[in-house]
Amino acid sequence: MTDLGKVDRAFFDEQIYPRLGADRPDVRLGPRHGVDFGVLDVGGRAVVVASDPLSLTPALGFEKAAWFAVHVALSDAAVSGIAPSHLAVTFTLPPEMTDAEFETVWETFDREATELGVSIVTGHTARYGGCQYPWVGGATALAVGDHDDLVRPDGATPGDRLLVTKGPGVEVAGFLVTLFEDAVDLPASTIADAKERFYDMSPVRDALTAAAAGPVTAMHDATEGGLRGALVEVARAGGVRLDVESSAVPSLPGVEAACEFFEIDPWAATSEGTLVVSVDPSGVDAVLAALDEEGIPAAEIGAVRDGEGAYVDGERVEPPESDPSWAVFEEYAETVGLE
Repeated sequence: MTDLGKVDRAFFDEQIYPRLGADRPDVRLGPRHGVDFGVLDVGGRAVVVASDPLSLTPALGFEKAAWFAVHVALSDAAVSGIAPSHLAVTFTLPPEMTDAEFETVWETFDREATELGVSIVTGHTARYGGCQYPWVGGATALAVGDHDDLVRPDGATPGDRLLVTKGPGVEVAGFLVTLFEDAVDLPASTIADAKERFYDMSPVRDALTAAAAGPVTAMHDATEGGLRGALVEVARAGGVRLDVESSAVPSLPGVEAACEFFEIDPWAATSEGTLVVSVDPSGVDAVLAALDEEGIPAAEIGAVRDGEGAYVDGERVEPPESDPSWAVFEEYAETVGLE
């Protein structure tokens, strides 16, 4: 098991995968390492289920912290290609959180859920001694739709083309620079560019726009392990080879400078908001056009081929052993007194 972040594949395969409770026929897709969601069949309908921890970082301001939290909660369901429809939220809050602060959080959850057509159906809210920021609970998102509309994580097929939205390192710029602005020694214009990436840190619209526009075969968001890890997981899930040209991968303003300042490899760092998409060749133009119409930067970066593994500029890549964002967060949180 890694010291911080999600467990690695070996731990998952040895400890978690053999112990999954009852074997039920309505489970169409169960847990797999690197796969974002599960799928049930309920009366002939696909019910996508995805769970994530819930984090709030007060130093961001509670509106921004809550915006990020609700979009993280919905993102793993959205990459199924079926729009999130229901959300369950559990808050295990630290005693120092005030009613006014929670009101801001909940108003933001309600606003974002309403805009995305998501109903909050159940949950649990309490303050408990021993709980502390940023980890304050968990959330489970559901997406209900037709099985034919489901984009399976193992669907990448030789001949497909690979697209990516926004490029790597978005979260380094949007989250870390926003959080640690006073400690970031970069020009004011560069800091402003990086902070503008904050509201790029959601793949929800990316996924739903791409799925609606063309024959999408697989999607995966580049969270822990970054773009490099996401490419490996898409290749592994589909049993295929991915070939990527690094020069084709977009980079948004402020990202490169932020990653250089924090000494982070942007391809290895968690990048909530970055989406890897495999598309049948007939749908590439339509998907790119739809994303562009929504103001979502995207590019074609490579191809799916027979074989196995992910290759960038002809060199095989592996996921990082640990996500470098964790160490940077710990270092700078201590520096600016967040711990």
